[in-house]
Amino acid sequence: MGKKRIIRKSGGTVDQGLKSRSLARVAKKNVTAGTLHIHATYNNTKVLLADKSGNAVAWSTSGSLGFSGAKKGTPFAAAKVGELVGDKASIIGVKEVDVVIRGVGAGRESALRGFAGKGIEITRIADDTPVPHNGPRAPKPRRV
Repeated sequence: MGKKRIIRKSGGTVDQGLKSRSLARVAKKNVTAGTLHIHATYNNTKVLLADKSGNAVAWSTSGSLGFSGAKKGTPFAAAKVGELVGDKASIIGVKEVDVVIRGVGAGRESALRGFAGKGIEITRIADDTPVPHNGPRAPKPRRV
């Protein structure tokens, strides 16, 4: 009748192959201080580590760790992303970071906690979520 399809259901765990491959590609720079940018949306969490002049050194997203669909926006996925970038930062030699958080997603705090658990000192936390001044234009009134 044909080949049987086997559907593997992921239980929200990190793909170890993707994690190890991500850690293998770390640049061997020597950066002691930097800025950690956390962009937490409803659907995904992106974490980027930059040096003091603004050049990206290490980054990761919950999608690149193997989470898919609605699981990408969860605090668990964000914590795993924070831990991975923390590992990359410790390999590079980062000692202290300033943190800039953008967005209103569920992974705001957990990504920061995952990163802070790697023993890197956090000197400043700033919330830079974009806020509209007046919002979109109101709809015109109905004519009856």
